[in-house]
Amino acid sequence: MREPPLATNLTWSASTSRMNLGAAPSPGQIASESQMKTRLLSIAVLFLLPLTAAAQTAEEIVKKALEARGGVEKIKAVRSERVSGHVSFSQSMEGTFVVELKRPLKMHVEITIEGQKIIRVYDGKSSGWMVNPFLETKEVQPLSPDDLKNISDESDFDGPLVDYKSKGNQIEFVSKESLDDKPVYRLKLTNKNGDVRFYFFDASSYLLLKWEGIRKSGEQELPWESFFSDFHEVQELKFPFRIDQGSPGTELKQTLIAEKIELNPQIEDSRFTKPVPATPASPAATK
Repeated sequence: MREPPLATNLTWSASTSRMNLGAAPSPGQIASESQMKTRLLSIAVLFLLPLTAAAQTAEEIVKKALEARGGVEKIKAVRSERVSGHVSFSQSMEGTFVVELKRPLKMHVEITIEGQKIIRVYDGKSSGWMVNPFLETKEVQPLSPDDLKNISDESDFDGPLVDYKSKGNQIEFVSKESLDDKPVYRLKLTNKNGDVRFYFFDASSYLLLKWEGIRKSGEQELPWESFFSDFHEVQELKFPFRIDQGSPGTELKQTLIAEKIELNPQIEDSRFTKPVPATPASPAATK
């Protein structure tokens, strides 16, 4: 289970190196011109080394993170996926969810709250739809251009690291830091749309522990973060069975707990077409 398909449907700072130049040297301390050039060259090399090391470290972390999940070969062998479970919100609302994914990039999401079902569908090509009985318009609506802009990220259950270069993603190493007293590696990902996200990987297990970035809610852009925990193995692949997420400083918070993850279930393609809203039962049928 990955953050993008779930978070959007219920829906930074890096240290910089500094050099202490100290006081200006006296004439007696100044070496010859050639020595000064050598010193400047050495300083330039010192500035370049961290950049090279960071690039190598980013590649290494990505490789180990994919291995920690189970390996690229096993990830790509999954042709369809179904995740079902329980969702709770900060407003004391609770419900259930089912997320179905199928290659290439097809997605069907159902969230049931207070007996009402929210549906969100993407056909894997260019069209998507939503049914939300909590809105004023309860009929099937096409997904907005903003939704479609990033829909391939949501429906890509390989995740953004698999073949990230061919997807147009750029990844940079930011720092090694601490998250809840655990050493983690922070990576910066810039996708093809220019959106920036940060991923935090456990420095020991290389499992993803946190994601943070910006999400759009209507016309408002909000900071968003997701915490991943309770990892279990399903057919030799690791999945987080709990995701706590929300917008810091707001009441937008929710917890997703997976109760079942199915790999390669049989899912008909009709699940990824425009949904047909449920028709009310006729009076005769209710007698």
